[in-house]
Amino acid sequence: MLFDTHAHYYAEAFDPDRDAVLSALPAAGVGLVLCPGCDLDTSRQSIQLAEAYPHVYAAAGVHPEDALGLPVDWLDQVAEMTRHPKVKAIGEIGLDYYWKEVPRDLQKEVFRAQLQLAKVLDLPVIVHDREAHADCLAIVREFPGVRGVFHCYSGSAEDAKTLVKLGWHLSFTGTITFKNARKAPEVIAAVPLERIMVETDAPYMAPTPFRGKRCDSRYVYRMVETIAEIKGLTPAEVEQATTENGKALFAIP
Repeated sequence: MLFDTHAHYYAEAFDPDRDAVLSALPAAGVGLVLCPGCDLDTSRQSIQLAEAYPHVYAAAGVHPEDALGLPVDWLDQVAEMTRHPKVKAIGEIGLDYYWKEVPRDLQKEVFRAQLQLAKVLDLPVIVHDREAHADCLAIVREFPGVRGVFHCYSGSAEDAKTLVKLGWHLSFTGTITFKNARKAPEVIAAVPLERIMVETDAPYMAPTPFRGKRCDSRYVYRMVETIAEIKGLTPAEVEQATTENGKALFAIP
C-alpha cells in the first residue's frame, strides 16, 4: 500500500473528475492520502474531502503565500479545525522567499504561531520551505518539541542530516525523478529510510515519464522506485517503510 503524504485535491485542476480520481486510488494501490490546506478555506475543503473518502486525511494550516490579510482569529480557526478526527497535522506552513509579495517578517510570525500551536496541541506539522532553508531550520530549532516533515525537500544533504537529528522527516516529490535532479540522490542516500516519506504534491510536479501532465497520487510509485534505486533496495521495501513512516508520524491506524 502506498501513502501519498501530500496532495491538494481541492485544486481547480481536479474539478472535472475529482471523485473519479479519488475513488480509483485504492484499486491503484494508493491506500492513504493526506491533503493539507494552504489557507482557511482550503483547509476546510481538505476536511470535507477527508469526510467523503475513507482513505483521505487532512491537515489544516496557513501557507506562507497566504499569510497576508488573515482575520484576527485565524489561529483560533486553525485550532478549531484540528479538533476534527481526520485532521492529522498542521500544514502546510513555513517560509517561501520565492514569492516577494508577502513580507518575510510576516511569514516568520505566522510560521512561529503555528509551530507554537502544534506544540500546545501535540500535533505534527508539514513544512513548506522554498528558498528559505537557513531561516526554516533556525525557526524549527526554536521549537524542539515539535515534530513533522519538510515536504518536497530541496535543501542540502547536510541540512537533511541536521533535521533528522532533530527528529524530523523528509518527503520527496516527482522532482527526484527528473534528469537534472542533482541534490536529491545525495540527500536520499544520506537520510535513513525510517525518516523518508513520499508524496506527489498533486496536481503539481508530475514525475518522469509523466512530466508536464496533471499529477495525481497514482504516480507516487515513481518516487518509491527512484528512492529504491538510490538506496539499493526493492520498491516493496521502500513502499512498506514510507507508508509505515507516514502512518506513524500522522497517527493513522
